[in-house]
Amino acid sequence: MRNSLSEGQDFMESFVLKNRFSNTSVMIENDFIDKYMAKANGEYVKVYLLLLRHLNYSTTSLSSSEMADTLEITEKDVIRALKYWEREGLLLLNCNANGDICGLEVGSATLDDNTPPIHNIQTFKNRKEDLKETIFFTEQYFGKPLSKTDIDALTYFLDTLDFSVDLIDYLIEYCVEHNHKNMQYIQRVALSWAEQNITTVPEAKASTDLYNQDFYKILNAFGIKGRSAAAIEIEYMKRWTNEYPLSLNLIIEACNRTMAKIHQPNFEYTEAILKDWVAKNVQTLEELPALDARHKDSVAKKNIVNRKGPSKNKSHNFEGRFYDANELERKLYETAH
Repeated sequence: MRNSLSEGQDFMESFVLKNRFSNTSVMIENDFIDKYMAKANGEYVKVYLLLLRHLNYSTTSLSSSEMADTLEITEKDVIRALKYWEREGLLLLNCNANGDICGLEVGSATLDDNTPPIHNIQTFKNRKEDLKETIFFTEQYFGKPLSKTDIDALTYFLDTLDFSVDLIDYLIEYCVEHNHKNMQYIQRVALSWAEQNITTVPEAKASTDLYNQDFYKILNAFGIKGRSAAAIEIEYMKRWTNEYPLSLNLIIEACNRTMAKIHQPNFEYTEAILKDWVAKNVQTLEELPALDARHKDSVAKKNIVNRKGPSKNKSHNFEGRFYDANELERKLYETAH
């Protein structure tokens, strides 16, 4: 059985629980069920209930590894759950000089009207702990220590964009899984979510699912399979889907025309088609046949004019010559004999 976290240790081998309830029975407040349980992650609820289970005595010891093994989750999940309930005001975490959690107090912030809410007392400390947690899991995803610029970006997500730790965790996970460990790229994604008023992980997942579906359809039209889109390709697709006033059907049609014309994916060629349609205010697929007919007619007229007009190529300044085929044949015969 594990005794402590091997990386980014947040717990000592065990921590002390202090029961703030007045009796020694396992007790779940109605407040918890009515206000907290429904919106919490299921793993978080299990951790909280396990803590209550171990409060049969006024004080007891419990290690993070024991909790993880009992619930069949990771110690990282235990950490996330404890810090979540601290943010909600149901726990008070006690840390030593090194910032490691060495104890906690369990109990609702609304036990009585004279008790100040824990989350009000702990606001500054919680924010510091949130940043510490985001730095820890971001370093795990990146596989290296973060630079000051990286940490500043994480602070920006927390303080300015007001992202939760869970949302930042998903943000980092999503970008890294799509081969983007550049914090500037991650920040662009975060700003896009903020503009869409995305505040929860489910909302972010819904947005990225739609984003991925559109990109998948475009790549599929190009015959690109079995690999992720390159950064430059993503920039093109983002511009087409976010900035151009064209439906996905028109974008796919432009991709199909590109493949039919040059037989290979070419994002620049497709963009030229789309820009032309935007300039001509094309709105639907049904408008394309008439547009194609006008284009074909225009090209035909230009070809007629070019065939009738005199050549202006100065290199063609010699006079035309005419040859008698029979006379040439006769001369060749005489020379041979």
